[in-house]
Amino acid sequence: MKQILIVDDHLVVRNGVSMVLEKQIENVEISHAENFFEALAILREKPICLVILDINIPGGKNTGMISDIKAIQSGVKILVFSAHEEDQYALQYISAGANGYLNKLCSEEKMIFAINSIFETSTYVSSELVSKLLETRVTKKAKNPLESLSKRELQIAEMLINGNGNLEISNMLNIHMSTVSTYKARLFEKLKITNLVELINLFKTYEY
Repeated sequence: MKQILIVDDHLVVRNGVSMVLEKQIENVEISHAENFFEALAILREKPICLVILDINIPGGKNTGMISDIKAIQSGVKILVFSAHEEDQYALQYISAGANGYLNKLCSEEKMIFAINSIFETSTYVSSELVSKLLETRVTKKAKNPLESLSKRELQIAEMLINGNGNLEISNMLNIHMSTVSTYKARLFEKLKITNLVELINLFKTYEY
């Protein structure tokens, strides 16, 4: 019996993934957790062979969740299942010990392929990430996208995260609002993000 734990705070997601797994995978038993604390409790109660883990789960702590899970069941496989693009987050989580990373917008076929790949080879890596993973294994370090920011861009990013708007930043740094807007647009472009929530998640992920 394959014991799979789905960790996601959205009931619709958990139920949808469960339906796909029950239809496509034989001898599967599925457990649900809507927050990270509940997930850890389940892992302490019974053996799990695969955890399907959302990044933004309540009670979670980004890549630190991987080591917390492995500390309870060292042999459990972990598939990160996230709405965030893999080119920004996958390397970080795989480097932390996850067995694979899958975007929530993937097809049903890709989901099952990824899960079967992890069961068979302990790893799922999309073709788009192969070259990046090879580079990471050589350097032993996943690239931190925040390192691409200049000191001023980093300063403004931190101010944005702390809840300051363009006007407040303009006053605090004694620069024009148009200059703030230019820096903001530039750092969003460098990080390949479009909103403040994604900026906050990047800083959390890379524990900057």
